[in-house]
Order: sequence, then structure tokens, then C-alpha cells
Amino acid sequence: MLKEEVNILLNNQNFRFAKSMPKMPHWYSNRNEWKNDKDFCDVVQFIRDNGNEEYFFSKKYFYYYYNGYKYWTLGNPLCYIDKTKTYILNKAKM
Repeated sequence: MLKEEVNILLNNQNFRFAKSMPKMPHWYSNRNEWKNDKDFCDVVQFIRDNGNEEYFFSKKYFYYYYNGYKYWTLGNPLCYIDKTKTYILNKAKM
């Protein structure tokens, strides 16, 4: 997937404020709410392949910076059927 396609998908996706973590303000998008599951998987894979590797405390994540926000997932396997799969895409203001 091309960067431009990822950016369009991120611009058009609904993100909700994570009320349960007010001291770490960020928004999230649930995989089940994407119109196309392949788009979600492609965006997550793009972030993992092209994002900046950074640590949040002692845990490594890949962050994609775009349009004043950073995007990331928690690093779970991408397309497993079980409940450990990636199903949340986060974003926070930079």
C-alpha cells in the first residue's frame, strides 16, 4: 500500500477519544468499524513496515507520523482469528 493511500484512509476513518485514559490523551479506531478489513490490515502493516521504531517505557512500538498525529498499534499479531489479534489503531497529537 502506498503512503498516499494510507493517508487517505487515516483521514477518512472515525477515531474516538479514549476516555478511560485521560492522563494519556489519545484516540482509537476499532478494526470492526472499518468498512474494509483488508484496508485496516494494510494500514497496520504499512505502519509496522515504515514507521519509526520507538520505546514507550520499556516496550517497543512502531509509530507513523502524519498530519500532526502519531499512529500506532500494540504490536499484537495482525490477522489472527483469536482474541490476541490487532483490533485497535491509536492516534495521539504530536
